[in-house]
Amino acid sequence: MRVVIAEDSPIYRALMKKYFEQWGLLCVFALDGAQAWDLLRESEIPTLALLGWVLPKMDGIELCRRIRTSLGARQYIYAILITAKDSKQDLLDAMEAGADDYLIKPFYAPELKARVLAGKRILDLQSTLLQTQESLRIAATHDALTGIKNRMEIIGVLKQELARSRRSGGSVGIMFADIDHFKSINDSMGHLAGDSVLKVVSGRLTAAVRVYDHVGRYGGEEFLVVLPDCDLKRTEGRAQELLQAVSKKAVTTSNGTRTVTVSIGIASTSVSGFVEVEELINRADQALYRAKENGRNRVEGPLPAAALEVVHARFKDEE
Repeated sequence: MRVVIAEDSPIYRALMKKYFEQWGLLCVFALDGAQAWDLLRESEIPTLALLGWVLPKMDGIELCRRIRTSLGARQYIYAILITAKDSKQDLLDAMEAGADDYLIKPFYAPELKARVLAGKRILDLQSTLLQTQESLRIAATHDALTGIKNRMEIIGVLKQELARSRRSGGSVGIMFADIDHFKSINDSMGHLAGDSVLKVVSGRLTAAVRVYDHVGRYGGEEFLVVLPDCDLKRTEGRAQELLQAVSKKAVTTSNGTRTVTVSIGIASTSVSGFVEVEELINRADQALYRAKENGRNRVEGPLPAAALEVVHARFKDEE
């Protein structure tokens, strides 16, 4: 926990410095309200603030208001207002401004310590709550096995990128990457080995893309990669790089070592002007089907519209 103390009295600063050193708490001092505000805004850890009511440049009441309106729940600061004012109206004014507690001068060390410990408990609870919320968010948006985005999240990312591309006039490329012969890996090496292969492949895909690309597990052994600002040609180039990244080194599992490859189907919004999620996914999915059919460990792109009609007809005959 970090303690920011805004106090213009050198006597009280020296007194509180002595107390906080005895209690083993780190504190930094501000001589006026403006300096205190700068310290509070730059803080990245739970912070307890002891604020003098009367301060040069910005008083404690205004500091409390800014803490609550500008920082909010994103960065909770437990604020204790310190003042010689002791009327009930003063107390109400402090609480309405956003103070969590109120300490009247002159105060004694045990009284100050009790208020600080109460604030520390609140900040510890807040930190635990935020960690729990983050854990729940990760669980809801990421695949439990591989740690990458799950199907719902990667589709959400694709929708966002398509909306952005409509505004900017850019393009969005996608890839469907499917692990080749994955069933035989599970059958011959066991499902634990299959899990290891999924983890390694997802890690290699993630390491091979750009920092602003997105990789998600679409389902089973299939991954969806979203590539902002990539037309079809650039998407194909990136897909070829991913093929090499996955197959360049054999995957070692607890049940043996095996070379793993993927087949990739690609599509891009730069082809025929299509931008809808379903259409883009369908074209990449059909391209993936052809990559499998044409020998695996390869990249296939979308067919021209006339050829697509033939493919659709064949699928209909097979149903």
